Amino acid sequence: MELMVLLNALVTRLLFVLHSLIGVWRVTAVKKEPKYWLLALLNLLLCLETGLTLKFKQGRGYKWFSPAIFLYLICIVPSLWLLEIHHGTQYCGNEPGAVQVNVSNQDFNQSRESSHGSEGTDHHIIQTAKVFVNQLSTICETVWTLALHQTFLLLLVVGRWLLPIGVEITRDQLSQLLLMFVGTAADILEFASETLDIEDVRKNYVLINAILAVWTWSMLQFPLDLAVQHIGCKPNASARRIPSLLLCRYSAELWNIGVSLFIQDGPFFIVRSILMGHFRIFNQMLVFFTAKNILVVTLQLYRLAVITLDFRATVLQKSRKGEVCCCPCEPYEAHAHATGHQEKEMKEFVAVPPKEESQAPSEDH
Repeated sequence: MELMVLLNALVTRLLFVLHSLIGVWRVTAVKKEPKYWLLALLNLLLCLETGLTLKFKQGRGYKWFSPAIFLYLICIVPSLWLLEIHHGTQYCGNEPGAVQVNVSNQDFNQSRESSHGSEGTDHHIIQTAKVFVNQLSTICETVWTLALHQTFLLLLVVGRWLLPIGVEITRDQLSQLLLMFVGTAADILEFASETLDIEDVRKNYVLINAILAVWTWSMLQFPLDLAVQHIGCKPNASARRIPSLLLCRYSAELWNIGVSLFIQDGPFFIVRSILMGHFRIFNQMLVFFTAKNILVVTLQLYRLAVITLDFRATVLQKSRKGEVCCCPCEPYEAHAHATGHQEKEMKEFVAVPPKEESQAPSEDH
């Protein structure tokens, strides 16, 4: 096993575990009940996955699916749910940052004076760490929740970048996937922060659960790598059906369209439409992002129509020429297979000598 692959696999999963433990700590601190530390046991699944991946895959990833990302979602999402439901119970001043800076500077000066007078450098480091922990505890609850959301989405992208890739995905495909994840993460963060920060939404427990359910549903696209990978079907008899051929040729594009319509922009549009239509909640940003979702859904449907018409025209053109409609996603292999078959028939034809015409019996016989 390569040292770099092992290091990346272990460091990335360690970051996932540490971040999920911070989320559990915040839940315990907010709820003031030690029983919520049981959420930390979910990290055992990630530890088990790490051992299995190192043993059977030598630390490398799987095709089309990332178990580490999926288990990280299982570890951190319950904590974020609890923090969002408990959101807003702690009072935040108008300028919390200035108060926190003044308190930290005062505590830091006191700790430095006490350590400078008696116990030296080690005690100074310990006192500084205590001041830092106390400073973190004084941060407003809403700021903590938003920071966990932001670092969660950033860690998804960075973690997917650091995780060792398998032999089925190339570096070029990984770079495309990461760029897609950056845009997706920004949209998801905007959806959660913009809708949950509305005062009327915070008063409705059902709305909070519905928004969090849609937010969780949108997270399921991160463990999957289908956005940049084709299925790679073979030109056999079952693949000659029209739906199979369409999926074979445009699998990545169809996955992106499906994600937008059924996992991200479509559900986001439905939630925002319900907020405006049924609950009569209006603000400038809500209207703008609803229009943006409508535009994206329309463009994705237009893209689906273009792909379907282009594929239909290709199939009709091949059928008129009398060609066999093989799997279009592997034109080189199909062409090589057809060319090799033709060359084989030509060689067999040349190898068989032409039959000589039977000579007429001579007059002597």
